[in-house]
Amino acid sequence: MTTLFEPAFAKINLTLDVLGKRDDGFHDIKTVMQTISLRDDVEIDVGTGKPWVLKCDKEGIPCNEKNLAWRAAKLFSDVTGIDLGGIEIRITKRIPSEAGLAGGSADAAAVLRALNDHFGAPLSIGALAEVGGQIGSDIPFCVIGGTCMCEGRGERLRKLPNMPECVLVICKPDFGVSTPELYKKIDTVAIPKRPDNNAMEGALLAGDLGKVAEQVYNVFDPLVTEEHLEMNYIKSIMNSYGALAYQMTGSGSAVFAIMPDFEYAAVVCNMLRENYPNIFISMPV
Repeated sequence: MTTLFEPAFAKINLTLDVLGKRDDGFHDIKTVMQTISLRDDVEIDVGTGKPWVLKCDKEGIPCNEKNLAWRAAKLFSDVTGIDLGGIEIRITKRIPSEAGLAGGSADAAAVLRALNDHFGAPLSIGALAEVGGQIGSDIPFCVIGGTCMCEGRGERLRKLPNMPECVLVICKPDFGVSTPELYKKIDTVAIPKRPDNNAMEGALLAGDLGKVAEQVYNVFDPLVTEEHLEMNYIKSIMNSYGALAYQMTGSGSAVFAIMPDFEYAAVVCNMLRENYPNIFISMPV
């Protein structure tokens, strides 16, 4: 038996635009995604000789074949024809659920990377991302990580220059957001503003954090904020202590802020922690 260790990094959406509904029921999006240092830890015992087991230290997370990490291991075995010989997956959760931070997708991507490395890389990183896309739209990005322009359902990826070094605050309110319901809603409303993905790419090419911050925008943010006005309170605290930008990530409900330095980030955390215990200081990775 061998034990594998792999970090599972969360993501934020620096931009997110919804371009329209597809014939297959999914939506075409265009988004700049960024991995951040907030992470789960994934351990895998390979070759246990026993039935598959998945354990998680957080209640409410499925510990069976419904978990994306389990499905990722099964798909890796099916695609490569490799008999894993029984596995046990253990997940230490730090990434909040229903946050738009891709926690489940990050865990699945970690499983794919760990198994692929352990078995001598039978799949290229591109092929591994493609495999992940069969079970989750965010998994291809989570496999590759860094800074990427993501299109289609999120499976068409293009690496971008790294986001400039900065400090991030991530705040997850108590409520979650149904991603399918949010996509249904956006189909029925006019989108008054859209992100300029080309300008975001230019800001990243220039390595200019201020310009990156100017281009941060998510078309879902106004829809969630109008139903949950406490989002405005979170953003107002971030703004009061110098945030260069603040916006919801993904389909929510977590809000991230790009802060000028660690000291101001710490103040924001202290101001919000009493009401929002799921708050983190992070950075791009």
